[in-house]
Amino acid sequence: MPDFSLLYPQGVAPDCKTLSDEAVNDLSLELICDKLSEDTFEHNIIKNIMLKIERNPVTIKYRTDVFDDIVRFPKLRERIKELLEQLAFLKELERSLKDTTAAPIWQLINRLNELEIYVNCISGINEALSQNDIRSEGLKLLKDYVSSVYKESGFEYLQEDIKGLVNEIREIKSVSVGVNLDNLMRPVEVGIVSINTEPFTKTPFLNKFLEFATKGDQIEKGASFHGMTRFHTVGKIAGEDPFTSNLTKVMSEMLGVTVKRLKSKLSKYTNVSGYSLTKLIPEFIFYIRWADYISKLQAMGIPVCKPEIIDIKKRELHAKGVYNFKLAMQRVDGKDFEIVPNDIDFDEDHRIYIMTGPNRGGKTTMTQAVGLLFLLAQFGIYAPCESVELSPVDNIYTHFPADENKTVDLGRLGEESKRMSELFSMATNESLLLFNESLATTSFAEGLYIAKDVVKALRYLGARTIFNTHMHELAMNLEEVNTLVAGDSKVASLITGIHEGKRSYKIFIAPPEGVSYAQDIAKKYGVTFSQLSEKIKN
Repeated sequence: MPDFSLLYPQGVAPDCKTLSDEAVNDLSLELICDKLSEDTFEHNIIKNIMLKIERNPVTIKYRTDVFDDIVRFPKLRERIKELLEQLAFLKELERSLKDTTAAPIWQLINRLNELEIYVNCISGINEALSQNDIRSEGLKLLKDYVSSVYKESGFEYLQEDIKGLVNEIREIKSVSVGVNLDNLMRPVEVGIVSINTEPFTKTPFLNKFLEFATKGDQIEKGASFHGMTRFHTVGKIAGEDPFTSNLTKVMSEMLGVTVKRLKSKLSKYTNVSGYSLTKLIPEFIFYIRWADYISKLQAMGIPVCKPEIIDIKKRELHAKGVYNFKLAMQRVDGKDFEIVPNDIDFDEDHRIYIMTGPNRGGKTTMTQAVGLLFLLAQFGIYAPCESVELSPVDNIYTHFPADENKTVDLGRLGEESKRMSELFSMATNESLLLFNESLATTSFAEGLYIAKDVVKALRYLGARTIFNTHMHELAMNLEEVNTLVAGDSKVASLITGIHEGKRSYKIFIAPPEGVSYAQDIAKKYGVTFSQLSEKIKN
């Protein structure tokens, strides 16, 4: 099988960076993987794939097309799920075939199982892909490969030979065994009398003998064949019984003639292996579980879209109707609430946003939403928005409040400053930086002092950034930063809205409103001085 992947185009090397542990936590990647699959094995497969963020637009487009095909054809998806079970069994067989100590008969049976599954998978994949209008390069390559195998004359003979050999093996229903006894009626030799195509049953003579024999305590009835008795050795477990162990060995040796004859038929297929197909198991699992979940969103009317990938050097994002993917997950879980979508753009005039707004006004939710949009889009998954075109980022760096246990040695401000410094040492102008209430754990004056220098550094770096903060002063006089600090990415103020004292969760570019939020809330609940003084008078 050609060495190809459904995640990477042929001839294109990976160009990716690894998400940090902080980003994994801040973007809730573990939670998302849990929702995609409850199976630990699948969870780890999906997570390990999503830890590596690919920046090459060619690769990302390749992935979006593969995912688009899998989402568009539910029947194809279901057929691949069925084949995954066979491929998983094939993966288990691989270990058995490497066991050189196994008896020849078991080696033969495992080899037959391997080839039978290989035939079934090639036939199944060929049928599934041929019945759909596949457009993606990745699935077309897979289709071409299985189609060429399927159409080759050798595959037709392989199908027939495997079918005949499997049937021949499965026709063996019983083995007649002869046992020589010593003068004390102890078994001393054993041999195969015949190999039969029918299950063993009692003869009238044997029936009478067994009825007599099973009256004793030292022989008990078994369950392997109807009416058969099982040899029993007091005080020994079955695996330690020398008689049954030797019997197994003798059976394997005496079946050698059958094994050799069947092996001779298989010799022409020594170069045929189904294990190359098992390499696609993780990729199929990744795409299928994501497609299943995205289909749930579509069925509920939650908007998702195929991302359009543009030149990475532009460092842009143009997205309509963006929402936090975690909110959609809650809707799938049965919670009933309105998801408020927002539009957001990154370009040379608005590449760095200082986002302010009231507490619980959606700042963190929107910051995380942007990170998840890039993450899903760059793995080819439909993005959580109505439409999007984006230049890929080379990595996503987050700076969210840390666990208190991690701040013991340095203190909160020291720990935040250390992480901030490390972030700038890794980020490039093609990165995405997400700050969530950074430097809020110290005094306002200290936090604002450091944050102002950070904003200048962001302007100098030029990476797409959302810096959400309660420090409204940080978002004031940004034109001064854009003028005094060199850079090709401007800093802009982004605010979360409030209407008639209620949080609207809408965002828009505008100067920070500062205390006006508090004034609206105060008026709504009647706690302004004029309102309170009126109550006192009355």
